[in-house]
Amino acid sequence: MTNLRDYTSLRVGGPAEKFIEVGTESEIIAAIEAAGDSSILIIGGGTNILVADSGFDGTVIRINSHSIKSEVDACSGATLTIGAGENWDEFVATSLERGFAGLETLSGIPGTVGAAPIQNIGAYGHEVAEFITRVRTYDRQAKAIKTFTHSECEFEYRNSHFKAHPGRYVVLDVQFNLRLGEMTTEITYAELANKLGIVVGEKAPIAATRQAVLELRAAKGMLLNPSDRDSWSAGSFFTNPIVSKEIAAKLPEGAPQWPTADGRVKTSAAWLIEHSGVHKGDTHGGARVSTKHVLALTNAGNATAVDIAELAKSSQESVYEKFGITLEAEVNLVGLTL
Repeated sequence: MTNLRDYTSLRVGGPAEKFIEVGTESEIIAAIEAAGDSSILIIGGGTNILVADSGFDGTVIRINSHSIKSEVDACSGATLTIGAGENWDEFVATSLERGFAGLETLSGIPGTVGAAPIQNIGAYGHEVAEFITRVRTYDRQAKAIKTFTHSECEFEYRNSHFKAHPGRYVVLDVQFNLRLGEMTTEITYAELANKLGIVVGEKAPIAATRQAVLELRAAKGMLLNPSDRDSWSAGSFFTNPIVSKEIAAKLPEGAPQWPTADGRVKTSAAWLIEHSGVHKGDTHGGARVSTKHVLALTNAGNATAVDIAELAKSSQESVYEKFGITLEAEVNLVGLTL
């Protein structure tokens, strides 16, 4: 049996009952149909997932497809159709090299293109939903290809129609619309603006912005490095919680607060964790809170999935006891709960 620890960035996870690697769209669909109604687990880069030590009782399909199709118009910009297995950051780098602006603040996010719309990945003031025009999927229930328009994707903060229906849709490719240009839109994230040496609201060259984002992520341990165990993580383990105005009003002075369109308030999971008594470098078994950023839980070298889950649960409980807010996992938990 194939051990899934060899295919996840946390380097934990037990055996898969059946493991298949696929590249073409026809291979993806054939593997899904061969699985019938049994459980399947789709993985790409294996970077946003925590698999139980007992493994996965079903078929694991690893998508490794590579496809980039582009149409460029001087007025409307570029329409790019990208295969689900394409490495996300390599796609970002390629798009910028071709003169297509938009994705620079999403540089360095681990994973594949196919995972991006499911999680509605985002960073430094932008979400991938801003650039997606449609998503082609295979619908396991209807046993047919289904294409979703932007509105049908039902994007929300770190959420989508696909995430709300786990196991039903398998992303085949994603279409993006990017503008032609060498400058960003207005930089709205203070940390990034400071790194670029500009003030919030100013623009910056897309190449310089990508480099600044990569450096910021590296400093937080959010860039995977095979030789650095402090980067053996699944990225941010928790999402930033969105709470009512009443709960937000009870937070201490200094707690980050960002009003949302629906009248609620988003705050910082990292701030809550740090101010609840959790420290960088805290350990549980072989799992460790990153020495660079409290949102990253890492495998110090010999961690089990249970070690990491229990360390996450400890942070979750600390925040709830201190602030009455329950942190939600951003990482996909397979065979585990917090």
